[in-house]
Amino acid sequence: MKSAWWKESVIYQIYPRSFCDSNGDGIGDIQGIISKLDYLKRLGIDIIWLSPVYQSPNEDNGYDISDYQKIMKEFGDMEDFDKLLAEAHMRNIRIIMDLVVNHTSDEHAWFVESRKSKDNPYRDFYIWKEGKDGKEPNNWGSWFGGSAWQHDEATDMYYLHIFAKKQPDLNWDNSELRQKVYEMMRWWLEKGVDGFRMDVISLISKNPDFPDGEVNGLYGDLTPYCAHGPHVHEYLQEMNREVLSKYDIMTVGETACVTLEEAKKYAGEDRNELDMVFQFEHVELGSGKYGKWNDKPIDLRELKSVFQKWEEGLEGIGWNALFWSNHDQPRAVSRFGDDKEYWEYSAKMLGVCLHLMKGTPYIYQGEELGMTNAGFTELSDYRDLESINAYHEMVEEQGVSAEEMMTYLQKKSRDNARTPMQWSAEENAGFTTGVPWIKVNSNYKQINAQAQLENPDSIYNFYRRLIQLRHEEEIVVHGSFEMLYKESDQIFAYQRVLSNIKLVVLCNFTPNHVAFDGIPKKAQILIENYKDECGNYLRPYEAIAYKILDDTQG
Repeated sequence: MKSAWWKESVIYQIYPRSFCDSNGDGIGDIQGIISKLDYLKRLGIDIIWLSPVYQSPNEDNGYDISDYQKIMKEFGDMEDFDKLLAEAHMRNIRIIMDLVVNHTSDEHAWFVESRKSKDNPYRDFYIWKEGKDGKEPNNWGSWFGGSAWQHDEATDMYYLHIFAKKQPDLNWDNSELRQKVYEMMRWWLEKGVDGFRMDVISLISKNPDFPDGEVNGLYGDLTPYCAHGPHVHEYLQEMNREVLSKYDIMTVGETACVTLEEAKKYAGEDRNELDMVFQFEHVELGSGKYGKWNDKPIDLRELKSVFQKWEEGLEGIGWNALFWSNHDQPRAVSRFGDDKEYWEYSAKMLGVCLHLMKGTPYIYQGEELGMTNAGFTELSDYRDLESINAYHEMVEEQGVSAEEMMTYLQKKSRDNARTPMQWSAEENAGFTTGVPWIKVNSNYKQINAQAQLENPDSIYNFYRRLIQLRHEEEIVVHGSFEMLYKESDQIFAYQRVLSNIKLVVLCNFTPNHVAFDGIPKKAQILIENYKDECGNYLRPYEAIAYKILDDTQG
């Protein structure tokens, strides 16, 4: 496969609202990010993925954009952004923007025009339908609860919104709309940004028949008619041809419900669409009657099987995007590790497991500190629209008890990832001198950056070593992947091979001692999360990676 700078890179996701507040208003901002660039440089990351900083009424934390070419006032202005870009580039850190073009805010100028009349020039920029029998055009349910259709009195028609009703979906079948999007993308690329993470990009082409969906709960499922629609690849190839291919950038698509076969179309090296995609199979494991809302533990064999499928399935065809968490997922150590007794060991183990696989690893802010789920006990502590809507729908309409639903929110709410970054043991974790927009996790005095920077054995410094390995060891980037111990429900193990070098990675996902074959005498240990070797068993949440040179070859 072709070499590329983004294959050799480690990407760090910043959720600006919760990263660092420079002016005491309780909301993270761009100047706050600038003040922490040296922290990120020291960590060793190569690329920042910046969650949306565009002008937005903030119905969905910035994923509802009212102007693609302005900065949200709470975050600063374009001068601040230009400074961030310049300061990051000075430190050899690239920046990729979040591109949100499946939908806009209903306050975007295009939609303000679109809703005025049926013959407005912008009408066809969005998806408008007549009602059916005095009700919605079909039975689709929004992913944020309620109907996916909103009635608009001005023209007595309905517009589609897969997400919140203030997030109307764009009509990508309109070529003029597509050109407007490409124009906006060029504007950012000319400014010097280094690529895009494309929000829900797999949803931009809808089934033109808009059939009813299979009823699950109160509404019909729109997923089969909106995900990977009839023209999605055609539109992405057009975007690549007209915009992406003209710049030295990277792209990653958020592709909900993607299959391996579909991913090969989005991210195949010969397809001229995207560089890689996010698949969500591993983080969606354990879904049940109420979708993600449950407290079931992950089955390790299932988790391994998903990673194996993607690692082996994309070999020689496309590139993997590797992640445990992001702004939409619970904290990695709480979901996949142990955030209590074995917190530090399991946070380091998860780092080893992910970062030494084949693909580009993504770190979500605070993951390098082992930040944990929020542990909120009151609904009033939550800010996430999806969580609040789900609570009301399930408690008031589906008969789930309030206590049970609060347990599910503590496990799975998106707000677990959105509590402020824990910089120090000072008030509000050093995030703000004001009142934070969302509560700080109560464990900030134990888990914070300041304490970990000074401790050579901290999770932060362990992550530094992991990132260094990717930069120093060619096998980490380019070696082939093979799963080991496939039937074990305790050990996640794999090997990477490049010419006569082998890298073997062993990770214990349990609080038990687990036997394994032992490390060969000629092996060199590259990284481990315990200080001493232990023979032929792995201790609780132990991770070891070792390199073997095969002298018999060549």
